[in-house]
Amino acid sequence: MPLSMVNTGEPMQIKRIGGREEVKKFLENLGFVAGGIVTVVSDTGGSVIVNVKDSRVAIGRDMANKIIV
Repeated sequence: MPLSMVNTGEPMQIKRIGGREEVKKFLENLGFVAGGIVTVVSDTGGSVIVNVKDSRVAIGRDMANKIIV
């Protein structure tokens, strides 16, 4: 399921990253890689705040839909 549908506070493992090559590279640079663990901290309408690799990152809902957990 996409990261945008995960419940807040639930750690999940990333299965794959979808989208075009530049989108994949951008997300990889933020720390979103297959096999990594992410936890949704906050889900506010247009953006999703997640913990990934000991950092908090805010991404848009469209980006969160490309991250499959």
